[in-house]
Amino acid sequence: MSAILVEQPVGIIGAGSFGTAIANLLSYNVDVLLYSRSIEMVEQINTNRFSQGITLSNRVQATNDLEELARRCTLIFPVVPSISFRDMMQDAGPLLRPYHILIHGTKGFDAHGLEDQGGHGEVLTREDVSTMSEVILQESTVVRVGCLSGPNLASEILEGQPTATVIGSKFNEVIRMGKEVLSSQHFHVFGTHDLLGAELAGALKNIIAIGSGILRGKGLGKNMQAMLITRGLTEMVYFGNAMGSSSSAFFGTAGIGDLVATATSKDSRNFTFGYRLGRGEAMDVIESTMPELAEGVRTLKIARQLAKYYKLRVPITEMLYKIVFEGFDIDRAIHFLITYPYDVDVDFVIT
Repeated sequence: MSAILVEQPVGIIGAGSFGTAIANLLSYNVDVLLYSRSIEMVEQINTNRFSQGITLSNRVQATNDLEELARRCTLIFPVVPSISFRDMMQDAGPLLRPYHILIHGTKGFDAHGLEDQGGHGEVLTREDVSTMSEVILQESTVVRVGCLSGPNLASEILEGQPTATVIGSKFNEVIRMGKEVLSSQHFHVFGTHDLLGAELAGALKNIIAIGSGILRGKGLGKNMQAMLITRGLTEMVYFGNAMGSSSSAFFGTAGIGDLVATATSKDSRNFTFGYRLGRGEAMDVIESTMPELAEGVRTLKIARQLAKYYKLRVPITEMLYKIVFEGFDIDRAIHFLITYPYDVDVDFVIT
């Protein structure tokens, strides 16, 4: 292992369920410095060694001082919701230097002006939308960036169940260091140089997970769920190709692997959001009673506008947008998708 990482703790920004899960995984190999804005949470972790329903390793120390984290850690994992990511980076950016390495674990998009227009305007272009790695590069002097992409259901990781992940980066060093600190008997780490593809797969699958949850909430079975996941994967590929990634990025662990896990598990926030919507609950009630954000809701706003910008034929994305944000009848939407005139089953080449 790198001498730097032996001597230093690895930093995590964000003490939610996924950040806490990653902290415990890292603690098998290295000391961990976990940042939270909440002084109460920091004190609880350092005093009781308990957070997110689990006991934390003694190698995990919490702090609410970003400057301390930047000073003590070379390798940092930012794991905060996409809606807060740019604000976080604007706070952390002045403290970071070119020698830092950041591997984010956020599965969503940053969209300039999305909140200003209520999230439903028709003006977003690719220039308005950034992946989290692009935000890191825009808001700091950091050069070496990467992403952590699924299937990573936080609840299963917190329970100690085995799984795998993908680290996407253009830099071999980032992939190597990520593997060194994360790999254990519980966690297998793959690497890919298609950083954009890994980020897009991680964000877009949350949309399909909402749709899958809606179907289950309506009492429909695996046949319809399989159809939605299959056609949803196709739409993910369309988005990826339009935005500059290869099709193959969506057919590995970070793509179809993460999609299947997120779109079929009650432990997925996005699946759960869709399930409750399918059961007839109102969106504002669901959002106000979920402990953490379902990233797919915000991603759906952005993806729908990007589809218009790229002139993509993505009927699942369009129907889900109408259901979630316009109150469109779910049964009518399902009938529309069943009868949609798809020309062929697969109409792209895996490259």
